[in-house]
Amino acid sequence: MKIALIGYGKMGRAIEQAAIARSHSIVCKIDADNTEAFSSDAFRSADVAIEFSTPSTAVENYRLAFAQGVKVVSGTTGWTEQMPLVRDLCNRYGATFLWSSNYSIGVNIFFALNRYLAELMANFSQYQPQIEEVHHIHKLDHPSGTAISLANDLIDSIPTLREWTEEPAPLPGQLPIAHRREGEVPGIHTVTWQSPVDTISITHSARSRMGFAVGAVMAAEWVATQKGFLTMPQFMHHIISNSKLLDILK
Repeated sequence: MKIALIGYGKMGRAIEQAAIARSHSIVCKIDADNTEAFSSDAFRSADVAIEFSTPSTAVENYRLAFAQGVKVVSGTTGWTEQMPLVRDLCNRYGATFLWSSNYSIGVNIFFALNRYLAELMANFSQYQPQIEEVHHIHKLDHPSGTAISLANDLIDSIPTLREWTEEPAPLPGQLPIAHRREGEVPGIHTVTWQSPVDTISITHSARSRMGFAVGAVMAAEWVATQKGFLTMPQFMHHIISNSKLLDILK
């Protein structure tokens, strides 16, 4: 498969390494200093573009790729309030697009566990949830896209929750999310349920960027055979055969 990289920072380099290890070729690399490459034959030859850039450039990157007829897998976070616009662009260009806050297979299993636990805990009002995420000091946005995805799944499952907040003293109906930026931490996410008598928590801790990179390449392999505005649960359904997990992932 021919892959174009949009964004060639640490994540882009990790994706390049993972793609080559899976016998794919990198036909084009686009970063801030060579955006004219969107109109190149090399970029148009790509089966899929994998995009990890910045919140301020992501949506325009998608538009430029759609205009060239190149499918896009994106992991950039911090822009998703514009998702309706991106969906409209995808439909307008007849494009193919997949976005996820996190492509790690382990994290997506963690998402499923979070949803399942939330369904159980909805019956026990004495437990109150909170989320903490820890990332490297270079991460620009907070809370992380992964933390927001976890929070949205909790809000969908718990009737008493209406929104998430980063305020240290949340109001009733608010789900607190705390963030920390430390060293070169790839990513740690913890969902904790507190009651007056005990604590239940689940944690995913990434050891390196390679889990995200390999997952993104696997997603690109699937996207190359698909069309339209795609979702991560659809991809997970493709790679998981356990029927109970499939029910949780819905």
